[in-house]
Amino acid sequence: MRERRPPQKSHERGKPSAETGGKRVTLPRALSKLGYCSRTQAERLIADGRVMVDGRIVRNVDAWVDLSSAKLEVDGKAIAAETKIYLMLNKPRGLVTTRHDPEGRPTVYDCLKDFDVRHLSPVGRLDKASEGLLLFTNDTEFAQALLDPITHVAKTYHVQVNRLMDTQSLAEMTHGIRHDGEVLTATAARLLRSGDRNSWIEVELDEGRNRQIRRMLEATGTECLRLVRVAIGGLELGELPKGSVRALTEAELRDLRRRTGMEKTKRV
Repeated sequence: MRERRPPQKSHERGKPSAETGGKRVTLPRALSKLGYCSRTQAERLIADGRVMVDGRIVRNVDAWVDLSSAKLEVDGKAIAAETKIYLMLNKPRGLVTTRHDPEGRPTVYDCLKDFDVRHLSPVGRLDKASEGLLLFTNDTEFAQALLDPITHVAKTYHVQVNRLMDTQSLAEMTHGIRHDGEVLTATAARLLRSGDRNSWIEVELDEGRNRQIRRMLEATGTECLRLVRVAIGGLELGELPKGSVRALTEAELRDLRRRTGMEKTKRV
């Protein structure tokens, strides 16, 4: 008779098979999925010997664990899945998108004083001079899907510029503008309204390069006076007051998940 081997611990087995139902992940990914910290932070905790799996310290960042059965601890405290939180903020101009600013400037977290923000992170960024829709969540998988350029979730901006915008300049933005060695392209650009000396335009992006709209305008000799993000996918800023925060509705969350491919549309 073949000798039976004792069952392996969840962190000692190899990569997951199709039978595991997607519950087996690497240890850093497990801590991230549970909302405890980012994967980079988790790797440091593991390397420092602060993470235990089923009562044993694990220092291997490539170890696999079964989220459905493994008992995870950090510094001797059990880690359980947190309730997922999805918030939207109407970011005021002048706030930096960071948790702690070394220069002591006000941050977007100043608007979240009524929430437990220990594990909440912004989904992407808006620079200090920009305003509008900014998402926060402790669901790292959801955040990564929204930011992944492969998913092409559109971000829509209303932009005030210092001149009367012409159709040629708008067309250049959708055809591609070279700036600092990069070709920057908007998926759509249209005129909203014009005054005597300036215009408001609507610009849609499906990627998030650093200061992309401002750089595109600079390349055409145009100054950006205001930049407001008004929508992410089908989620609109609407009438949310500046500096205010609200939770996403189930319908809004479901739509964003569908746009990222996380939730497939059911066929009737």
